[in-house]
Amino acid sequence: MKKHIASGLMVLAVLFSSCDNELSLTPQQSIDQELALNTDANVKSVLLGAYSEIRNVNLYGGRLHLYSEMLGANREVRWEGTFNQPREMFNKTIFVNNSFVEGTWAAAYRAINVSNNVLSALNIVNEEDRPRVEGEALFIRGSMYFELIKLYALPYAAGNTGTNLGVPLVLEPTRAIVETSFVSRNTVEEVYQQILTDLRRAESILPPVNGFLARSYVASAQLSRVYLQMERYAEARDAANRAIEVALANGKSLIGTAYMDAFNNDADTNEDLFTIQVNPQDADNDMFLFYSLPEFGARGGDVAILQAHLNLYESGDERLTQFFTAAGELRTAKWRDQFKNVKVFRLSEMYLTRAETNFREGTAVGSTPIGDLNRIRRRVKLPEFNPLSTPTLPTLADILKERKLELAHEGQAIHDIKRTKGSVLDNISITVFAFDDPRLVFPIPQREIDANPNLVQNPGYGG
Repeated sequence: MKKHIASGLMVLAVLFSSCDNELSLTPQQSIDQELALNTDANVKSVLLGAYSEIRNVNLYGGRLHLYSEMLGANREVRWEGTFNQPREMFNKTIFVNNSFVEGTWAAAYRAINVSNNVLSALNIVNEEDRPRVEGEALFIRGSMYFELIKLYALPYAAGNTGTNLGVPLVLEPTRAIVETSFVSRNTVEEVYQQILTDLRRAESILPPVNGFLARSYVASAQLSRVYLQMERYAEARDAANRAIEVALANGKSLIGTAYMDAFNNDADTNEDLFTIQVNPQDADNDMFLFYSLPEFGARGGDVAILQAHLNLYESGDERLTQFFTAAGELRTAKWRDQFKNVKVFRLSEMYLTRAETNFREGTAVGSTPIGDLNRIRRRVKLPEFNPLSTPTLPTLADILKERKLELAHEGQAIHDIKRTKGSVLDNISITVFAFDDPRLVFPIPQREIDANPNLVQNPGYGG
């Protein structure tokens, strides 16, 4: 029986609609390898196929967000749906044949393989477009390895990064399954170094304007997340600052009106740095599917918000307006409406990253920590910290709490818990899961273990 690791399908691409500036994706289909890479236009079409992979529900189309919120639920949200796959994550009892875990691994490696094919054919691309094409492919590859390492390996903050196992690094196209295709897992350190290599190069050659595809400041934003996970705060600060400066220079800004005006819009807002485009033709958005309700076209309201989460907000915080009661439970409206784009990076995150890292480093690159923190608090109608009054100066805990509430239900929960060495409460027992507990790590899918004798299973999952 033929074994599969990460070969994936090559995908034909995607067309731009000049009238509405939305990404229309054609159905995936297998194409001849030589045909796919023999002209400038075909290589660019294959590159757009990589975007169709990352917009899949298994990746940035919603499930990456969902996984983080379920793993980091901490008695602030509850899974109420009938799907067992998210329930296993919520309960920290994930089976090795969990189809969501399996689907995300496969989709990420398909996107990586498509990117590798594009990178192998750069000499065919028109010279003036070559940096952009290379940058987009590297951004996708680096981003997918980052999402994989965060889920399928112990966190960087757990230490022992030179010996803890990460995920396999595949940096050349997989066009046929041969003996060398049966790769082993690289270490956490090796994977993170490759991520940095890809994203640094992408940032340096991507243009600042590129429609809603990868841009230089999007790569900067992703780098800031990577450096945060690595506890390299000065570099996270500088990457976030670059993202802010370039984004502002190209028309981005915080939405200055109501907080919820940043959500449920028909098109990207000024605050959106990178989103997955959703429309009636390409309607997949699993955050909407699981967080919203039947009256808005979704399921039965699979995720409920608990009082413990509401208790974290200050009185008068405009972010409280996102919550509403439906089907007998409290819900968030961030993912209420159908055909709305999935947020991957918002500008507010970059301000909070810069605030945190400036605070940790005792610096004021781009702004002071209090300046960035007050920028976020002012938008949600909260009292600002007074820079002239020592008792009201913010602490690191203040900044981290502001980040938690600003980005709540947007897929950052477990990753911030892990990098700050926090913990997660069990749903019903007194058990507390430490940030480096193996139960907060996905198993390597059993199908991959069966197919590849060189793969080693994660601790706690046998094998």
